[in-house]
Amino acid sequence: MASVIPSSSRGSRFPKWVRSFGVQIIAALIIGLGLGLVAKYTGSTEANPNGLGATLKIIGSSYVSLLQAAVVPLIFTAVVSSIANLREVSNAAKLAWNTLLWFAITALIAVLIGIGLGVLVRPGAGTGITENAEYTGKTGDWWAFLTGLFPKNFLGLGANTSVVDGIASTTVSFNVLQILVIAIVVGIAALKVGKAAEPFLNLNASALAVIQKVLWWIIRVAPLGTIGLIGNAVAVYGWDTMGSLGKFAVTIYIGLILVLFVVYPVLIKSHGLSVKQYYSGVWPAVQLGFVSRSSIGTLPLTQRVTERSLGVPRGYASFAVPLGATTKMDGCAAIYPAVAAIFVAEFFGIQLDLTQYLLIVLVSVLGSAATAGTTGAVVMLTLTLSTLGLPLAGVGLLLAIDPLIDMGRTAVNVAGQALVPTIVAKRQGILDETLYNAPRTSQPFTDDVAEPAPNELVDQKV
Repeated sequence: MASVIPSSSRGSRFPKWVRSFGVQIIAALIIGLGLGLVAKYTGSTEANPNGLGATLKIIGSSYVSLLQAAVVPLIFTAVVSSIANLREVSNAAKLAWNTLLWFAITALIAVLIGIGLGVLVRPGAGTGITENAEYTGKTGDWWAFLTGLFPKNFLGLGANTSVVDGIASTTVSFNVLQILVIAIVVGIAALKVGKAAEPFLNLNASALAVIQKVLWWIIRVAPLGTIGLIGNAVAVYGWDTMGSLGKFAVTIYIGLILVLFVVYPVLIKSHGLSVKQYYSGVWPAVQLGFVSRSSIGTLPLTQRVTERSLGVPRGYASFAVPLGATTKMDGCAAIYPAVAAIFVAEFFGIQLDLTQYLLIVLVSVLGSAATAGTTGAVVMLTLTLSTLGLPLAGVGLLLAIDPLIDMGRTAVNVAGQALVPTIVAKRQGILDETLYNAPRTSQPFTDDVAEPAPNELVDQKV
């Protein structure tokens, strides 16, 4: 493979550490925090933002919109290409099965940690708040998950029209799970068609290369988006929002830290891999997940670091990472609903028995897929509470601090979405350990001098 030279390093007047993506993100976090505090203490609120608050909100939301705009074509083209190239892979079914198995194993470990912390800390005891919060949003539904697997149109898109003061406005959304189903079906069909599908597959591979280039341009401005995202979060919610729910929030973050910095390193080390190399490789995606609060929005960067820094073959990574971005959520679907369910039970004076704890485990291991393409952790919590028969009003109590908790949850989600493909690739003998152990460049998205050819989407070792 030809050597790749970052174009940003040619003739640059800035030292290498300034060009580091991690340094830029950390600097953006500090600047965003400062601007957010200035906005908050100059009177900016969510309902009535001042000039600085409105600017931060627009910058942050615009950046997330850019990321999300590229998600649909990325998932479709990447999954179709990866499935089409599975014809060159002798153990494709085994890879898929092992991926799902490790999704379940890591989710099980995470939910057990969440239950253990909930029982030990008792976050719902002595909160000092009243039960006047109601929840009227979307709730988790097992039947909705099953029916949602069937796309209503080819693009997996949905539209919602609302009328306010006589003015109609329509918003368009996409269901990630349906897009995955469509892409999988199209990819399998292309395999079955054979030679006649070659022009389509070549076009799809070329489109994937173009989309990846556009995504690289978007990721390059991530520090600017970070300033807006973190600044708006501080201006709207502030750290004092924790209030009487601080014990619950601290419990969640302890669980997230245990999974991210204890469980994951043990799994990495047990597979004979360097813990330092894993974190240095995945950290740019974890940082972006923390500030964007979106596994889907972070997907382009997660997939790139999984391939280029962790050494997972592109053909496998382009299947496993998008799948993980919708169904692999150790933060949102394991730790959070476990601790939150115990909080709600304690708050309303309900004693949980062994059967209910087992149900928490079952829902956390199997239920994250049921929230794919919807509203994440909140829907996952309503699904858990409904399964346990606990009051949904408890969700309303936790919404005030959900944005602050969501940052940590998403960071853990992203780390796990890169971890599982790495472990499976190592176990199957297809991990590029030379690339995994290589020194890290200053940029996670290297601006290539020459992009790989469309047909070079699967590592030859697979």
